[in-house]
Amino acid sequence: MPMLVAQSSDVSSNLAVYLPLVVMFALAAAFAVFSALLGPLLGPRRYNRAKFEAYECGIEPSPQPVIGGGRVPVAYYLTAMLFILFDIEMVFLYPFAVTADALGIFGLVEIFLFIATVGFAYAYVWRRGGLDWN
Repeated sequence: MPMLVAQSSDVSSNLAVYLPLVVMFALAAAFAVFSALLGPLLGPRRYNRAKFEAYECGIEPSPQPVIGGGRVPVAYYLTAMLFILFDIEMVFLYPFAVTADALGIFGLVEIFLFIATVGFAYAYVWRRGGLDWN
């Protein structure tokens, strides 16, 4: 009858492989805590009125809040969605680049179809003026 219980020396040698990773995580956590605690103690303390005001991307902040949050142009949302679209394209291209040899000619044809589809979408958005900043 085969033994199902692993011997203690096998388990300890398998766990010893992860010791450098655990040490690195511990060092990273210690450095983060050390930096967060020492920054306010050793940092410069030159406070002025400008440092306490909100930074609004170069726009002078108003003392009155805008009712309803103000109007945001739709172009901001379209730009964000286009960025996500083409960013996701890169996520799908990476696995192909890793396994290009294993996929062979089938993978090459499929990736060309994928790039053509995304290229068609890019040309459509460009022609409709979705990439204009004005």
